[in-house]
Amino acid sequence: MSDLVRFGVAMDRALLTEFDRRIAALGYENRSEAIRDLVRADLTRAAWDRGAAVVATLSVVYKPHVRAEVLRLSEPESLSADLVVASQHVRIDRDRYLDTLVLRGPSEHLSALAGKIAGTKGVLSCELHVAASVTDDTRPNDAHVSHPRDRDQEQG
Repeated sequence: MSDLVRFGVAMDRALLTEFDRRIAALGYENRSEAIRDLVRADLTRAAWDRGAAVVATLSVVYKPHVRAEVLRLSEPESLSADLVVASQHVRIDRDRYLDTLVLRGPSEHLSALAGKIAGTKGVLSCELHVAASVTDDTRPNDAHVSHPRDRDQEQG
């Protein structure tokens, strides 16, 4: 027997019409999937609000001379060692780099790390995006952990 549960929702016709336009523009095939995504997003936000462990990405754009400081804040020896699951470093152009960090941990720790990096002189943009709540505190066995310092050693 399926775990799928059907239920009815009463909604103002104008609101439903607007919702249908929105989900069609986003490429949803049906209302059910759109509503499931809204519920998942709300539950993830609730986990963040109560300080639970979450998975998030942190996108940081910065000037080249700031790279050492961004690396220091996210490398394994720092307090963020258990928070950074993986990272990617990209040169945007001559004057800017982009680092994307995949983070996992309590929301207040992720927020604190993002705040430290965002407050660094020369950081042009720092955006934290919460992706999912963590229901199990163990890391997946197939997760590849890569830190910025490891990449430098591999390249250099």
